[in-house]
Amino acid sequence: MKIALFGNPNTGKSSVFNMLTGLRQQVGNFAGVTVDKKFGNFKIGQTEHRIIDFPGTYSIYPRTEDEGVVYSVLTDRNHDDFPELALVVLDSSQLKRNLLLCSQLYDLQIPLILVVNMGDIAKQRGITIEMDALAAIFPGTKVVSTNARIGLGKDRLIDAISNFDFPSTIQLSNYKPAPIENSQEQIEETKKRASWIDSILPQIQILSPQQEPQRHFLDKILVHWFWGYLIFAAILLVVFQFIFAFATYPMNAIDLLFSTLSDLTQETLPQGVFTDLLSQGIIPGLGGVVIFIPQIALLFFFISILEETGYLSRVVFIMDRLMRPFGLNGKSVVPLMSSVACAIPGIMSARTISDWRERLITILVAPLMSCSARIPVYTLLIALVIPNESIGGILNLRGLVLFGLYALGLVSALLVAILLKGFIKRKGSGFLLLELPTFKKPRIQNVLITVFEKVRVFVWDAGKVILAISILLWVFATFGPGDSISNAEQIATKEAVEKQLTKDEQAQFIASARLEHSYMGILGKTIEPLIQPIGYDWKIGVSLLTSFAAREVFVGSLATIYAVQDDGDENQLLIDRLRRDVRKDGSKTYTLATGCSLMVFYVFAMQCMSTLAVVKRETGSWKWPVFQLVFMGILAYFGAFFTFSFLS
Repeated sequence: MKIALFGNPNTGKSSVFNMLTGLRQQVGNFAGVTVDKKFGNFKIGQTEHRIIDFPGTYSIYPRTEDEGVVYSVLTDRNHDDFPELALVVLDSSQLKRNLLLCSQLYDLQIPLILVVNMGDIAKQRGITIEMDALAAIFPGTKVVSTNARIGLGKDRLIDAISNFDFPSTIQLSNYKPAPIENSQEQIEETKKRASWIDSILPQIQILSPQQEPQRHFLDKILVHWFWGYLIFAAILLVVFQFIFAFATYPMNAIDLLFSTLSDLTQETLPQGVFTDLLSQGIIPGLGGVVIFIPQIALLFFFISILEETGYLSRVVFIMDRLMRPFGLNGKSVVPLMSSVACAIPGIMSARTISDWRERLITILVAPLMSCSARIPVYTLLIALVIPNESIGGILNLRGLVLFGLYALGLVSALLVAILLKGFIKRKGSGFLLLELPTFKKPRIQNVLITVFEKVRVFVWDAGKVILAISILLWVFATFGPGDSISNAEQIATKEAVEKQLTKDEQAQFIASARLEHSYMGILGKTIEPLIQPIGYDWKIGVSLLTSFAAREVFVGSLATIYAVQDDGDENQLLIDRLRRDVRKDGSKTYTLATGCSLMVFYVFAMQCMSTLAVVKRETGSWKWPVFQLVFMGILAYFGAFFTFSFLS
């Protein structure tokens, strides 16, 4: 069967979905829109069923694009996703609010199973639900009690699905939901349903005196105008310190693994183009995908825990007022802060933002936050052109410059967000409707399923684009017109012998010559007139182009061009050679103006194909990543131009 899962936000709908499907889940898009469609399979005996988890909504009448999907499916019985059976998840402690959507679905005459969830919270509040009375209110439905977070009630739910008594013929509903554009008719219908719910609620819900839940005490602290922000800042600090501290080890291990695999392939297989493609194109391309997994997994592990406990909703609440003037909302905070580690998981975490414009603006400005991949570039350039001095004997000048680069990224992200706010037209009304859920212990199974899903989406969707671009970059860096590369290799080999270079130095020297005469090198020389006004030569141009694979490749490309041997002092040796490098007129290539220009360029530039691939995945179109690439490129160029001109 095709089964749909409906419910209000925070009713435990995702827990029901996870309880039934486990890891047998996928994420796609509803036809014609960029809204996620979460679907999965589960078996009852030998029969496999498909369940679709629809976006949480309080009514079939939409306020956001996500909720619009529910309306479009339910008002079209010929829709591909129209269900044969619907599970409506109800929060036992908030039954009055949940019954509005439930009554609308019932009037559409869709076969329903009412899943009365979160009974433990209702019990804490002194609420008892009369299941038989609820079933009598909605004849023809089945009512099942669950506590999906701990897997309680799974067998009852499966039994209800397998033994559901379907009518012999399809009954067409007399209920016709109001058109989306007729808001007044919707309002009148909602008022009538609310009045009806008030009349029947005493039959199905019994209340007993109960003390106020402890969560009210916690909320006095967590949403406080001062302590709330301080606690959130402390949690962010701990989370990102943890990510920086622990993601480094698996990332280094992955880097070493793929580097070793590349070398082993090069040494084992016969020399030739295919071996070079494997060792220098495909394997590094795969490594460029896998290396992000530790950061993505750790970040979403923490985000899932914060969401499971109910704390993340409190963060959204306190941050919304600060973020709204910039065209963002409270839910934009986590993606922006996450992007300091890596823009990829940061952009993926923007999925929690229901308003399409605010979500899109968040996605577009997130890469302006300086990520960890920029650190090798910043470190090299700061050591190259900034003196190792202190100010007042306390503040290190290089440390201040690094802080300034991060601050520049944050300020520019907020300023660009204001501009995009006026540029991108809103599709609906802009407001944040937020429910503060009860505090709960995180369910580790739900957390791990979320982490697994996020990693899988990145690897399979973004990974294909990353691998393809990696191979393309390898082709441009490996081949050149005619015999240009072979001739350059012969000349470089002869010069290396004359200079009495070591074997490793010879290899680097020849690789530098090959790169200079490749299509990539030619392209670098072609764009040299364009980048000269910002202080760059063709060598820097080549490094800019190759770093599109990943920003940190900039350092490795310079090391190849300047024939720096890969040893323990590689970075210092590269700095020494860059300091000695001169232009044709005898002037130094790397001055304070050039170095600072490069730093500013990398603050603004979209030099990361992985991020572009994820933006395409999250927006469902190439329009927005191309727009992002262009506007950040323009920002980077003119930012670098003004920096170079001012310091020159």
